Amino acid sequence: MSAEFGGPMSLRGKLTQWLRGRGPEQAADADGREALLLAAAGAGLPLAPAAHPAPGYRCSCDRVGCPTPARHPVSFAWQTQSTTDRSQIERWARHQPQANFITATGMVHDVLDVPLQAGREALERLQSQGVDVGPVAQSDDGRMLFFTLTRGTPEDEDEWWPCELDCHPETMDEHPGLRWHCRGSYVLVPPARLPGDDGESVHWLRGPEHPLPDPLTLLETLTDACARYTGQDPAPWPLRH
Repeated sequence: MSAEFGGPMSLRGKLTQWLRGRGPEQAADADGREALLLAAAGAGLPLAPAAHPAPGYRCSCDRVGCPTPARHPVSFAWQTQSTTDRSQIERWARHQPQANFITATGMVHDVLDVPLQAGREALERLQSQGVDVGPVAQSDDGRMLFFTLTRGTPEDEDEWWPCELDCHPETMDEHPGLRWHCRGSYVLVPPARLPGDDGESVHWLRGPEHPLPDPLTLLETLTDACARYTGQDPAPWPLRH
């Protein structure tokens, strides 16, 4: 399945229809959503059900004042629950037609999570250099997600990156730059709806059919872009030749 969607019956059209979902009956007819979830699982991304938006910028969970509405798993056992099993994902998608899904990182893949502006600059530069970027998703709340191979568990624990590059989604406001989601973390996987009345979503810019790259091939460009975004490095990109 390609990330380049087109035509009235394309996955993109079906996804748009789902994102506009005005009721459970429309949400239940979300074959485009299911196909995208199965494509992600087929690429090796383990999935688990997540909360979804409720009216009034609220979360579908029962927690009063949920700090991450529609952005968290529904089960505390999400790490062991996460799976790529097609039958299980089909059951979840059909029985929970409004649910978002998360993908657990640090098993097969990691996610480099950067501010949207920095991500756009980095993606343009990486592609101009011919780098195999891999899957990339955009979250309309201002983030871009670069999916990579996981770094696994190094023999030398001191080799791990500092915590600001390896933090949970709940701490994102404390780290406006790059966040490295690996072991014990997760991100929303497209297609996902975000709270609000503006139809914001998490959607693929480059689909999961693209092979996962080594994160180190992207890291320098992403950190440079984030440094400029946070004002730590005002220098422009070098001129292209």
